[in-house]
Amino acid sequence: MSALENTRRVWIAVLLAMAVALPVVLAGPFTGNGTQPPLDFQVLWPGICSNCHAGYDNGHNIRPYTTWAGSMMANAGRDPIFWAALDVANNDLPGIGEWCLRCHSPTGWLAGRASLPTGSADGCSLNGEIDGVDNDFEGLSCSFCHRMQPNLDPPPGQQSIYYENGQYWIDDTSCSGGFEPCRHGPYDYDAGQAQPPHTCIHSQYHVDSDNCGNCHNVTNPILTLIDENGVNTGVPVPVERTYMEWEQSIYSQPGPGFATCQNCHMPDATHDPAYPSVAVEINRTGDLPIHELVGGNAWVPQVLKGEYPNVGRAAEYDATTAWAVELLEASASVALSVPDRVEAGSDLVFGVRVTNHSGHKLPTGYPEGRRMWLDVVVRDGTTPIWRSGAWDPATGALAPDPQLKVYEVKPGIWNLNGTNQCDTDDLDGNPLFHFVLNDCIALDNRIPPEGFTGGDDIETRPVNYTYPETAPGSGVLVNFDDTAYTVPLPPTVGNELSVEASLRYQTASDDYILFLRDQAVDNGFPDDCIPRTTGLPDTSRGEILHDMWTRYDRAPPVPMAVASATTEVTLFADGFESGDTTAWNATTP
Repeated sequence: MSALENTRRVWIAVLLAMAVALPVVLAGPFTGNGTQPPLDFQVLWPGICSNCHAGYDNGHNIRPYTTWAGSMMANAGRDPIFWAALDVANNDLPGIGEWCLRCHSPTGWLAGRASLPTGSADGCSLNGEIDGVDNDFEGLSCSFCHRMQPNLDPPPGQQSIYYENGQYWIDDTSCSGGFEPCRHGPYDYDAGQAQPPHTCIHSQYHVDSDNCGNCHNVTNPILTLIDENGVNTGVPVPVERTYMEWEQSIYSQPGPGFATCQNCHMPDATHDPAYPSVAVEINRTGDLPIHELVGGNAWVPQVLKGEYPNVGRAAEYDATTAWAVELLEASASVALSVPDRVEAGSDLVFGVRVTNHSGHKLPTGYPEGRRMWLDVVVRDGTTPIWRSGAWDPATGALAPDPQLKVYEVKPGIWNLNGTNQCDTDDLDGNPLFHFVLNDCIALDNRIPPEGFTGGDDIETRPVNYTYPETAPGSGVLVNFDDTAYTVPLPPTVGNELSVEASLRYQTASDDYILFLRDQAVDNGFPDDCIPRTTGLPDTSRGEILHDMWTRYDRAPPVPMAVASATTEVTLFADGFESGDTTAWNATTP
């Protein structure tokens, strides 16, 4: 029996023990907190909202439905990476997929179609076709988000607000004066104002970052973290900590630097007028959060655009991709430190600084396959003479290099290969991505946000990498990283060399995509059960993803920031080229 299979068996036993010990609820053992299915009032399909909240406003793409429709929030149930990863998770720990589907298909989960035991943990009982609309594959819909609320009177043992694992509370009562739940949002409607045709209520929860923390902290529901010394900390394994990273940054603190998640990911419309709906009586200029809802994923929207034309959102997917690129470009800056002169045949030594301007680590979010790196080129004229960080579009591979700088998280399984350390590869050196079985972190060198105070927090600190404090004893880590490069120069180069450093971001690495495909093939995962208008594909989800990856340019990296500089090349160290004849006479017989 392999070490991985033994680990899997142990945790299945733990899961079964948990299931026996937990109180009887409709949902499975991983999702017993927050609102439970079934609802008294079903979550409405987003198409109902599009009747008033879609379309273009004076040529500006700002209305809520139109801007939401291309986002990964709207398409969380269509993402092919998610479905391939879900199969691996369910294979590693049967039933865990329900825990994932609670956020990726909340409409299906709340209806009992993705919640155990009435639904299936693999999504096969979801409603609709993946390339259709107004179904369980819409992801986080208008009705779902605008019914989220704190529960001021939660059941015994539960919390009013949760900050992890999608343990949301949903308003499931009839709104005063209506026959359905209120729409919760940022606005008050006073007497004398134009009123929407549905009942609304002001919600501070929708203005605050607390709302985002519900899904953007993810914690393994059964495993606890083993540290670098092999000590079990007793702390549940952090999978994602985007919200906590923001909490530990300057942006969560009162003052001039304060910014909510919404400030960056739902920026206010500056156009005048700015109508959120067809009702032109209400102008929200300066107070209309545009539902861009983008992160760094510029690739999957283009896959969805090409694969699912029946969804009818080509323009929306293009807008999301453009916004994602724009956000990535605003998230970081690159600076070079290059000497004025260098001698031919010697080493060119220079530095690259990457500064994080986002409100969380860079990169953040789901750790597996997601990465950022420096692509650095030294050129003699137009000819490259040295490079680190070259990505091959023909294979999707990042060229190995002892000076390669990649920013990423590398979670693993402690002592998987009998090494008494955090193992991230199998015995053959192949990278592993078993996120539900990971119980340790081998590396986290992602760049902290400004004002980051989590340097000693076991859930968010750098691992096997050092970021210094802004000042000794401050407890605040710097929000930049410096990398030194050494480039041996040939004795014959031109008079001037140029150096260019480009920071690149990638949604999914080749290692990750190949792992998901190989897991599907090696374990004999079944053909995808999700219907499409063109019929069921006769292959597994991992193979479907690999095919899409191949046809859609292998998740090409997005350039985030670039810097360039030049250095003069001298032939002799005695300064002859500069006309220093004193030095020349002293060294020449």
